Amino acid sequence: MTQFINKKETLVTDAIDGLLASAGGSLRRLDGYPHIKVVCRADWDKSQVALISGGGSGHEPAHAGFVGRGMLTAAVCGEVFASPSVDAVLAALLAVTGPAGCLLIVKNYTGDRLNFGLAAERARALGLKVSMVVVGDDIALPDLPQPRGVAGTLFVHKIAGAMAEQGAPLEDICKAAQNAIERMATIGMSLDTCTVPGAQKEDRIATGMAELGLGIHGEPGVQQVAFGDARNAMDMVLDKLAPRIGEEPHVAILNNLGATTPLEMSVLTHVLTTSAKAKNIKHIIGPAPLMTSLDMHGFSLSVLPVDETILPHLGYRVDMPAWPGMQTISAPAVIALPDGLSPVQPTASDNDQTRRLVAHACDLLIASEAELNALDAKSGDGDTGSTLATAARDLKGALDRLPLADPAQLFRALSNELSQTMGGSSGVILAIFFGAAGDAAAKGLPPAKALVSGLERISEVGGATKGDRTMIDALEPALHALNEGIAAAATAARKGASETASIGQAKAGRASYVPEENLIGHNDPGAEAVARLFEGLATLA
Repeated sequence: MTQFINKKETLVTDAIDGLLASAGGSLRRLDGYPHIKVVCRADWDKSQVALISGGGSGHEPAHAGFVGRGMLTAAVCGEVFASPSVDAVLAALLAVTGPAGCLLIVKNYTGDRLNFGLAAERARALGLKVSMVVVGDDIALPDLPQPRGVAGTLFVHKIAGAMAEQGAPLEDICKAAQNAIERMATIGMSLDTCTVPGAQKEDRIATGMAELGLGIHGEPGVQQVAFGDARNAMDMVLDKLAPRIGEEPHVAILNNLGATTPLEMSVLTHVLTTSAKAKNIKHIIGPAPLMTSLDMHGFSLSVLPVDETILPHLGYRVDMPAWPGMQTISAPAVIALPDGLSPVQPTASDNDQTRRLVAHACDLLIASEAELNALDAKSGDGDTGSTLATAARDLKGALDRLPLADPAQLFRALSNELSQTMGGSSGVILAIFFGAAGDAAAKGLPPAKALVSGLERISEVGGATKGDRTMIDALEPALHALNEGIAAAATAARKGASETASIGQAKAGRASYVPEENLIGHNDPGAEAVARLFEGLATLA
């Protein structure tokens, strides 16, 4: 897999130096490259308890991204998914530990426990005051004697960081960290594995499946499950966490494992915050990439019961851009639409022939969704089919409130419906088209001529004309042929749509930004939709 890296051998050091360069002078590193990779606070004066965490790289922004006031004092970075060396951890201890001592926060992996543990022993032998806590919050394998440390580690960073910043002694910080470790729980789900730089990607998760309880190094999960949707995925995660969620208030960390889009993460947040299974989760950290697994397309959910002593520590403000802060979960605030935005609804009326025609047109667009998307992907963003199908579904559901017996009012009603339900430029164009047609029909023009008036209006407003490789290439000839019958209109629309395949330079729409080689040989998706619509309507005649 092609990735934005220079060399595998310098991947981690390049990334650390990029972090330092963009940190505004708030971070610095020890001069130990390539074997000692330690990021430290630039303002550290050793007057407070130091906090050190770390482990293998590939989990960014953890751990170096959380070095700063109110969280970590230093992060020790290993190679990708590899524990840092004993010398690297010891170097960090010697660099930042003062009389108040230091707490090592370690995830429960053998390499981390051994290397951080031995470094702690050596530091103590040199007279430093060092304690260590081990985080094992993963509940994917409940019978495992040493559960893995995953995103719940961030609870410890935040609680300990706030306490240290406020001058708490090492013993109190260690006790609070251990208390959180014993009460937190995490589980993750992913639709795909991660890609380790320089290694072949493992394709063990089949399409249509998800893996529940996999590790942050791509370790196989506890089970593969059929993937349904975001709600189903969150339900399965909450079911696993249910025995660990009590009646007291909880804080959740919703963590992006690396490649899940912000849009998906927001959907998962909605599902989480509206689920009856999460009724005792009152606060949320995220959604955000916090402890990732390179490019894993998944998420994890961590929960921790809280009281009035812990909550302020989790809410303590910090400066790290990667930390999203903690928010109280609340229902979405909704205000009424402004006056004048919602049009006056026309009086509904029925006409069997018109109802049949409109419903059939909607069905045609819905059935063409996938094919139009595929065609649009060659010259645009691949959503023409979905945009039209979504509007068609909404319009079909609105049939009972449309003035089907009055062409002028029907055209205006179609304009209103499309302006509200159809996204993108297509929605605006068609809303103008039908609105102008309604105005023309109200002045006495028959429907065919009224639709031509609508066409003229969208050319004026949008600037596109026949030959510009848009839906007008099929719509204009179809409407001009409509007086000869729907079959003639369908033939004209098909001819116009087919001619767009030979137009190598679009003059309007997203296709105008696309190179000629992407356009030649493919019909414009808007024109194709018009042709299919007229061809389908011709079958009713």
